[in-house]
Amino acid sequence: MEASSPYTFAIIGILIGFVIGLGCYRLFSKGERQNASLRQTLLEREHQIAELKKGMGGHLTGVFERLDSIRAEADQLEKQITEEVKEWHLGSNTPAALKARQAATQPAAPDASSPEGESALATPRDYADGKNGTLSENFGLKESSTSAPQPPRY
Repeated sequence: MEASSPYTFAIIGILIGFVIGLGCYRLFSKGERQNASLRQTLLEREHQIAELKKGMGGHLTGVFERLDSIRAEADQLEKQITEEVKEWHLGSNTPAALKARQAATQPAAPDASSPEGESALATPRDYADGKNGTLSENFGLKESSTSAPQPPRY
């Protein structure tokens, strides 16, 4: 085959036409434009989310730092109060003494696992009796012999 044969020109023309058609389709196709705009929107939103996460991380770090400083100040104030109580000999008003007084004034709750606690907590009477109370397992399953006949329903 020669370099200037008509078949060579035809094959080259078909290839060039195919490439030009593919380029035009990608540039002028409505679906491709929409896909490209969706990709761009998705990239922008991902960037915004990354910025929000970064901002929230900084915000949470600031909150934790403030909480730590508040805790340190509270500990310092408690220490100062304790020192002043010792200085002024007010031993009955310390936080530990106040907690001890509150514990002493509250009645001791019986432990549920101990035998005394079990007797202190009474079970419901209709269930504990076992005589067909409203909480028994067979309530409403058996007809009682004393029940009055039901009137006919129309």
